[in-house]
Amino acid sequence: MKSNKNDANDAEAICEAMSRRHMRFVAVKTVEQQDIQAVHRIRAELTKQRTAKANQIRGLVAEYGLVAPKELEHLRRALPCWLEEAENGLSGRFRRLLNGLWGDLRTLDARMTELDHEIAVIAQSDPVAKRLQQLRGVGPITATALVAAVGTGEQFANGRQMSAALGLAPKQHSSGGKERLLGISKRGDPYLRVLLIHGARSVIRTSKTKDDRLSQWVTRLAARSHPNVAAAALANKTTRMAWAMLKNGTDYRPDMVAS
Repeated sequence: MKSNKNDANDAEAICEAMSRRHMRFVAVKTVEQQDIQAVHRIRAELTKQRTAKANQIRGLVAEYGLVAPKELEHLRRALPCWLEEAENGLSGRFRRLLNGLWGDLRTLDARMTELDHEIAVIAQSDPVAKRLQQLRGVGPITATALVAAVGTGEQFANGRQMSAALGLAPKQHSSGGKERLLGISKRGDPYLRVLLIHGARSVIRTSKTKDDRLSQWVTRLAARSHPNVAAAALANKTTRMAWAMLKNGTDYRPDMVAS
């Protein structure tokens, strides 16, 4: 009976040890990190609201035969023209409704501008965020989002762990002794992952005219891979470099980028 009890305790200890191996520990955020994260969450929600408002306007004016442009900037320019034009078939009541929607859109734009200014101030005053902006494709928004999400990165043992936490590390499939890399896992922080991939796309667009090691690497990759694959790979590399800069407190060194 005693042997069975010991076996049960041993099995419980083994299960606990194995669960700890797969347990992800989250670093406690500072008050400053929480403040920055709050700014980003509010901005993300306002972005959704603005997109929904623009789509609502497009759908409503389409009922009156007006084709709205896809780009938000063009929609902003079209709205006052529609409201002023007398011969476009809009009724007086709908013009009043459309004017209200135009006001809603401008209010959202104003709030977004305020938050962008707040983020710019943080990006210039926070030394870590300022240093992260040395990375290609990382601007004030991405840099401050990284600071809010991972802090100094000390909760990760290496850059791959941080990349995996953001869902940017490729999944692996092994069969018959051969390793095969699949698509990225898309786990973790979707907001930060999207920012990094958008930044990577902008780097890819301009890399053909540059001759540094990173540009040469990403140009070769983009030439033989799908654009989305190249963007995800560059975002993965950027995340790993960001971890090294956070962990060691160093600046970005283009000459140290692995090609």
